[in-house]
Order: sequence, then C-alpha cells, then structure tokens
Amino acid sequence: MNIGFSTLALFMKPIDEMLNIAKKDKFNMVEVLTEGLYSPEYLLKNKKMLEPFKSYDFDYYLHAPTVDLNIASINRGIRKESIRQTLRTLDLANEIGAKAITIHPGQIGRIEDRIRKMALKLTTESIKECVEYAEGMETKVSVENMPRKPKFLCTKPEELTKIVEETNCSVTIDLGHANTCENTPEFLEIPNRAYCHLSDNDGIKDQHTILGKGTLDLNLLKQVQNGILELNNYQKVLESKKVLEKIIN
Repeated sequence: MNIGFSTLALFMKPIDEMLNIAKKDKFNMVEVLTEGLYSPEYLLKNKKMLEPFKSYDFDYYLHAPTVDLNIASINRGIRKESIRQTLRTLDLANEIGAKAITIHPGQIGRIEDRIRKMALKLTTESIKECVEYAEGMETKVSVENMPRKPKFLCTKPEELTKIVEETNCSVTIDLGHANTCENTPEFLEIPNRAYCHLSDNDGIKDQHTILGKGTLDLNLLKQVQNGILELNNYQKVLESKKVLEKIIN
C-alpha cells in the first residue's frame, strides 16, 4: 500500500516544511488541501510557492476547495463559481503533476426527494464538465463519497456508482465517511477508484479519529492500494500510520 496524508494535519505551515516532514517520516503520497493560502487561485498567481513540489518525489493529490462551494447548487451563480474553482484546481494539479483531484459532489438545502433528484442531475452535469476539461491532462477528477447526513449527496454506493457511469469520473473512497453508512464494504466495490481517505469514527459521526480507535473494520484496509490519512492532527497521522503498517506487513 502507498501511504500518504492530507495537509489538513499541518494546515498553515509552508509547503516546503510540510513536504520535508512527509519525507522525514517516509510517506510516499501527499494530498494538498487547497483552502485558504493554498487555494488554486492564489498558488497559480504566486507560482514561486509551487517550486518545492519539484524537489520531492511524492505522488501528489489535491483536495479541491469546498468551503462555501456546491457543484450541485440549484443557485446557478453558486454552481458556476464552484465549477470555476474546481477547474482552477485542475489547472493547479496539471502544474504540479498531481495524479487526481478530489471533489465533493455537493449537497441540498432542503430535504426533499424532488430536490435531491434535481441536485443529483446538476452535480452529474458539473462533474461531466470537469471530466471533459481534464481530457488531455494526467490528472483524474475523483468524486468523494460523503458521510451519512440527509443533506449530502453520494452517501449511498448506488448514487456514486451512477455518477461514475454517467461521467466516467474516478472516485475517492473515504472509509471514515463510509463507516457512518450501513453498507461500508460496498463503497470499495465502486469502479474507477483513484485512492482512499483513511480515518476512523464511532460509526455515527465523521470524527477523523485515529485508525483502530473507532468502529471501522480494519480488515477493509487490506483492499486499499493508495491511502491518504485524513486527520486534523499530525500526531494522529503518525499513530494511524503505525496501525496501517502493522496491517500491511
């Protein structure tokens, strides 16, 4: 298994420092959370900040911005801006040679079946636009499954599978998110998997807990080829890495 971590755990540190830490602790993947000072717009305007990426031999992945964005929004302006920022993330990924960008499928503002159906149609259109934009790039557009909340899309394997079939996108399977759903193993059966997000929880809330400290079936980790530890504390990342290494060795 290739193991990496999300820069969420080191958020606000300089890029070179984060990558140096990843090298020191023998990771071979890094997922950059592109929020705030690491936003695609900002980094593409300040390309000197991208120079450290060329100095390390990692497999890079990007997590597209999600704060205040929604590619499934029924508000055309919000959806258009959300798509625009996702396309800029693809531009950034292409600049640093990232293998994939992870995007959220969006959410609904009102819990009604007819609104959900509309949002699924809109997010499919948005994702298709992103996939088409990425044609000719080495970077994949990878859609993430979401934790069990009525407002989120792609909390069920069949919803995400249908989007894959209609757009030819890749998927990022978040096993922490899947653990809050009733059919966790089925998410690993969805085709076009690019990589996985790894964390644990109590099976109810998306808590980003250390692996082994929650209810996630750790045997599922044996099915992971590329895993990004997504925790909000770097010490938790290192503890989870030890758990992973015991499982795969």
